[in-house]
Amino acid sequence: MAPPQRCPLCRQTHFCGRGHVYSRKHQRQLKEALERLLPQVEAARRAVRAAQVERYVPEHEGRCWCPCCGREVRKHLSHGNLTLLHGGLLEHLASPEHKKATNKFWWENKAEIQMKEKFLISPQDYARFKKSVVKGLDSYEEKEDEVIKEMAAQIREVEQTRKEVVSSVLEPQAEPDPEEGSSAPGSWKGTNSGIASSSRQPSYLDLPPTPTLDRMQTGQPLTFIGHQDTLGVGNIHSGATPPWMIPDEDCSSGNKEIGPSYEEFLKEKEKQKLKKLPPERVGANFDHCSSTSAGWLPSFGRVWNNGRRWQSRHQFRSEAAARNKHKEKH
Repeated sequence: MAPPQRCPLCRQTHFCGRGHVYSRKHQRQLKEALERLLPQVEAARRAVRAAQVERYVPEHEGRCWCPCCGREVRKHLSHGNLTLLHGGLLEHLASPEHKKATNKFWWENKAEIQMKEKFLISPQDYARFKKSVVKGLDSYEEKEDEVIKEMAAQIREVEQTRKEVVSSVLEPQAEPDPEEGSSAPGSWKGTNSGIASSSRQPSYLDLPPTPTLDRMQTGQPLTFIGHQDTLGVGNIHSGATPPWMIPDEDCSSGNKEIGPSYEEFLKEKEKQKLKKLPPERVGANFDHCSSTSAGWLPSFGRVWNNGRRWQSRHQFRSEAAARNKHKEKH
């Protein structure tokens, strides 16, 4: 019996020798492995005549699995801040090691001969790719120069706008003609009066003067009417008692209990316990407040919840005697 062999594509051990590579499962796994690599190889072939150079980003560190060599291969080549798209995969496909491993892979797995050329890059194509890299670098530098020029133009435009705004604010405004009147808002003098009145928003300075200001301008004395603090009402700055020092009305009136009493709490706790019991239990719907006579009670007793059944008879009789004594007193 032949020793077992390990198939890297099927990821299992087989005992049928060379016949395993002709099985449907092995051929299906071989086809799926090649189809996973084929789109990336075709994208790399399109980059042979037109190499693309871009700015480096972390996504350019991607890798792909080469089933022929049995290892991972970098898709792109990065150097500094630049990345050559599909450069790593093309370099691998054009290497002699990959060509040797591909021939061995095709022979061992009995793959289609027509498919093998799609996974190989000839030395001529790789030399053509190297020449196109120079053009790709030139086009990348031209794009970068255009981007830098656009950024410089934007910076100059922003700087010019800033200078115009600063100069318009710091520019001294011409004094108004006395014949035209001096009530216009733009007639104020000072270093900050360069803003035109038409562009200003209306403010409280544009409103007519209040009677208080007129009285101050005419020199009339102001009348002091004293503090208007109500007796016992005020704040801590006026000497009043702070709110947290004032006793509450409930506390001053006496010790008033807050919330239910302890007896009510025990009753409510007992009700909550009864709610958890099954509703169809014996004696659940028994009315303890109803008045009954001793004639209705059978010889064996009444409904009971604990203890023996006959003890309920004695309990009922003791309760009836207590009720009779209570009636006689009243």
